[in-house]
Amino acid sequence: MGIYHGSGEIIQFPEIRIGRYTKDFSWGFYCTNNIEQAEKWAKKNRKKPTLNIYEYTQNKDLKILKFEKMTDEWLDFIAKCRGGFIHEYDIVEGPMADDTVWNYVQDYFSGDISREVFWHLAKFKYPTHQISFHTLKALSCLKFERSEFLNE
Repeated sequence: MGIYHGSGEIIQFPEIRIGRYTKDFSWGFYCTNNIEQAEKWAKKNRKKPTLNIYEYTQNKDLKILKFEKMTDEWLDFIAKCRGGFIHEYDIVEGPMADDTVWNYVQDYFSGDISREVFWHLAKFKYPTHQISFHTLKALSCLKFERSEFLNE
């Protein structure tokens, strides 16, 4: 399966970098099967937007967590990861909590909105996808194919 990573550079050898803030599924190397979404990531505050393309071959021996859609379990997992929780999965795949959805998540956890209101607001968002690689074994499932520089 082909997947994409939007960046500001060619990334032939993906790495897991621990940054200042955790993401939806904690620290990892994030890709998507949605080319438009990857292009958006690449163009966000980048001098040289770059679309990196990889072949992903699933390894059934790895510990993989997959969320088919936004569920209560997905919501709870993202909230824990964004709060600093480190899980034991090699790969996590599922919908993305973009900035708007993340605002709803924060409102829910601060008690400003109910879980029911969260789901009402979140269901109107366009579908997203992300697959995150959290271990060296997981990164070995990726084979770099090529990069493309994008016009802004």
